[in-house]
Amino acid sequence: MEQALSSGARASAEKGSPSPGTSNTGAGTPASLADELRAAEEAARAAGDIIARLYRGEYRVREKSRGNPVTTADLMANKAIRGIIEARFPDDAWLSEEDADDPGRLDRSRVWIVDPLDGTREFIKGVPEFCVSIGLAVNGSPVLGVIYHPLRTELFDAVRGGGARLNGKPLQVSRPADDQPPRLLISRSEPRRRLAELAREFALESMGSIAYRLASVGRGYADATLTFRRVKEWDVCAGIVMVEEAGGRTMTAPGEPAIFNQREPVLQQLLAGSEASNARIQTLLARLPD
Repeated sequence: MEQALSSGARASAEKGSPSPGTSNTGAGTPASLADELRAAEEAARAAGDIIARLYRGEYRVREKSRGNPVTTADLMANKAIRGIIEARFPDDAWLSEEDADDPGRLDRSRVWIVDPLDGTREFIKGVPEFCVSIGLAVNGSPVLGVIYHPLRTELFDAVRGGGARLNGKPLQVSRPADDQPPRLLISRSEPRRRLAELAREFALESMGSIAYRLASVGRGYADATLTFRRVKEWDVCAGIVMVEEAGGRTMTAPGEPAIFNQREPVLQQLLAGSEASNARIQTLLARLPD
């Protein structure tokens, strides 16, 4: 890896704190975001119902760009989510994978950051590794996340300062066991040569949706997830809140803190997991040649 990952939990290097140069005063507490959480959960379930129905039925597929498919399910789920969110919070900004970007969002302190169907390729292939991802950022800091797996009816939710839950039960990141290699979730498109060093000490497992990988780390299913690739804000906004509120940390490339609602909504790489797992991965990554 060209550079070791650094604590890009600058979006919240300390649990519940905002990104450098930002302020989320009055936002991020469970009480202050109760209405937003209810709306996000309702929207996620509505989108999930659409996705589950089409997954078992017929839908259309086209390419937005080379190798970047979009389906009827993506578009219909996006419309359902946006309708619910905008009806409740008409003054908030909107950023979604499936809508044209409105630069006016840069002037708003609150922006909903949404991937209505994260894991579209898996959806098309019939692999149940996809989810709905709905995040809210305030002054650049992610403060709320809802991730919903419609086939498994798993509803993950997290609010800054209020913990993370799966179907109402509190989540906690795992503590690596001494008698078995830690589990590291990766995408199927990661450069394999970079994973060789990690494979010596970690049990690597491929999983489609990065949002669902982050939720899986938050629930303790895996010790960490890592991508060397650039990720879009809508891929990870909800998941970052999930991991951090479950007691973990998220890290991005040096000099690229996880600040959201940027002009180019992209983060450079991502590592998320427990403190111990992240430290171990960073040590291994430092051995990689430039």
